[in-house]
Amino acid sequence: MQTAAQKTGDNRRKDFYGRLGPLNMAPLWESLHQLVPPQPNAPYEAALWHYKDVRPYLMESGSLITAKEAVRRVLILENPAMQGKAAITPTLYAGLQLILPGEVAPSHRHTQSALRFIVEGNGAYTAVDGERTTMREGDFVITPSWTWHDHGNDSAEPMVWLDGLDIPLIQMFNAGFAENGAEDEQEVTRQEGDALARYGAGLLPVDWKPKTRTSPIFNYPYARTREALETMRREQKWDPCHGLKLRYVNPATGESAMPTIGTYMQLLPKSFKTEPYRSTDGTVFSVVEGSGKSRIGDREFIWGKRDIFVAPSWQEIVHEADSDAVLFSFSDRPIQEKLDIWREKRGK
Repeated sequence: MQTAAQKTGDNRRKDFYGRLGPLNMAPLWESLHQLVPPQPNAPYEAALWHYKDVRPYLMESGSLITAKEAVRRVLILENPAMQGKAAITPTLYAGLQLILPGEVAPSHRHTQSALRFIVEGNGAYTAVDGERTTMREGDFVITPSWTWHDHGNDSAEPMVWLDGLDIPLIQMFNAGFAENGAEDEQEVTRQEGDALARYGAGLLPVDWKPKTRTSPIFNYPYARTREALETMRREQKWDPCHGLKLRYVNPATGESAMPTIGTYMQLLPKSFKTEPYRSTDGTVFSVVEGSGKSRIGDREFIWGKRDIFVAPSWQEIVHEADSDAVLFSFSDRPIQEKLDIWREKRGK
């Protein structure tokens, strides 16, 4: 039971706080434990999107609005705890984009960096600063910050890809700019495959110097990535927390392929169960092959091909593969590493 002295002290504090308000000030000691917590407490949730449930809505959107009218016909994957914020984590945006045969998503550019991970279909293209690349299922494609880009589909089937952008991060910095192209499709000035040949064969042009921190390669074909995983598999040196996990890199620097988003591909063999793992980067996963389940914090998610799920910062993750499984993932790890705040914990 409060004494009279304690009640007097409480009243004095409330009076003091009330007088601080008009000065746009507040006492740190009332919120210090929230601002500087003993460990991360993510304000968002683990969540799973089954592709079989999402796909009908994607296809329906194709009958409601054209790619040109929408500019980008995308269904946003909103974190359940962040509805209305167009974000899957506090720093990352994710959505599924549809482009139908014969359509063009018009040219534009923006300061947000974007990745495209091809989920369904083969044969559509994206053009980045004068070069087109044909996209196939499992390819990882980059649209660097402030580069002109448009998409088109010359194939006979719908194309769907996972968009990943640093939109929330750019919003936080209030550094967003965008501009529409003069034409729907930009002029093609380089033959397809030029960037991969010029920068992706273990060689670089003799006098070339990078102008940005983004990789000069903008399409990392899945066929090459899968071959690399299978070659490593022969050694059977499985990481207990990741199976076999590779990171996509900028060949000019050895750093992340994108300055604000880290991208990865991992192989989990049949019946492999990872040891518990947690890290400070919230991570979005897309299932390329196989099936399995993941325990994220105190929740379990059963996933299959083309499903997408998100693991929040510092929540323990355990993956278990029912069959050989391949997972693509992306996170904000490169930013955290640059700021010396990234942290991981292996095992219990």
